[in-house]
Amino acid sequence: MKAKKRYLSLDVFRGAAVCLMILVNNPGSWGHIFAPLRHASWHGLTPTDLVFPFFLFAVGNAMAFVIPRAIEKGPRSFWTKVLWRSFMIFMIGLFLNWYPFVRWSGDSLSWIPWVTNETSGVRIFGVLQRIAVGYFLASVLVFYFSLRTVARIAGALLLLYWGIVYFGNPEDPYSLEGFIGNDIDKFILGIPHLYKGEGVPFDPEGLLSTIPVVAQVLFGYLIGTAITRQDQTRPHILTTKLFVRAVAFLIIGYCWSLTFPVNKKIWTSSFVLVTTGLATALIAYMIYFIEIKEQKGFVTRFFEVFGKNPLFIFALSAFLPKTARLIPLGDGVTPWNFLYKKGFIHAPGPPEIGSFLFALSVILFMWLIAWWMDRKKIYIKV
Repeated sequence: MKAKKRYLSLDVFRGAAVCLMILVNNPGSWGHIFAPLRHASWHGLTPTDLVFPFFLFAVGNAMAFVIPRAIEKGPRSFWTKVLWRSFMIFMIGLFLNWYPFVRWSGDSLSWIPWVTNETSGVRIFGVLQRIAVGYFLASVLVFYFSLRTVARIAGALLLLYWGIVYFGNPEDPYSLEGFIGNDIDKFILGIPHLYKGEGVPFDPEGLLSTIPVVAQVLFGYLIGTAITRQDQTRPHILTTKLFVRAVAFLIIGYCWSLTFPVNKKIWTSSFVLVTTGLATALIAYMIYFIEIKEQKGFVTRFFEVFGKNPLFIFALSAFLPKTARLIPLGDGVTPWNFLYKKGFIHAPGPPEIGSFLFALSVILFMWLIAWWMDRKKIYIKV
């Protein structure tokens, strides 16, 4: 095999992460969701909690292919590309938070202001914004520092975050009410611009919890670099090394969780290590079966298509329902939920089944768009 081969496994992994992000964000009804498709209420881990950190890990993997070329082109090219890409991803996320800029008020549309009142406004952060900030900071670190230093920085960031969170409120540092990051977000971003889904102003993609996110992306980069630098004529050695590293991440993460609980909503350091371990193990598994055993078929092709335009497809999956909801068809029905309201909601069994079937239909719809774009060789790079 040639050096620097582009592993199909990494594309499949990234595509699967995007696919699952769309799945969990588009149920037929938020009131009827199977337990594995819900986030943990606070401490703990569900399958859904793995999706976002896996994608951030995949962002780091991709950097292992991009950064060496950026180093060859020099700092000016690097800064131009990284600043522009980070800015665009962040602004797309902010655009989607505000979009469609109007809402129904009775029988007329009214403008959605940047700030509605002292507690309500447009949310500033979100999934794409977190990707943008994590990608930018991690890119700068890997551009200017050696691999060994990057590994040390990643570990230091996790320790630093633990210290800030704990000493920010030693009496109750890991609760929703006691998390110091919430006070920082309220002060800097303002209450109107925070997420309100927890019943109180609290942003799970806030400023302070971005520190461990950067470490997550760096770990993805380190694993991706290990893959690209391994002698590809001996792939079994690669998978063995990856599994060993995965176990190390998991052991350290779960041991740390005894004092710093695994928690996605405040993105604890133990959460980073556990999800990194699981992501590394999954990639090792994929490399073994896809690259070594050459087990390629419909499943790999299905996820690979999502991986060709990941950010565009994810953004489109948020843009389309927001647009369709502007067109009321009566009785709470819109072009987006029509299939659920008129069909899947009547599926036999518990109501979660119909809600899940609708989410699957969204996945199929988005896949058809991604497949068409891939067939036409349309790849939208931010």
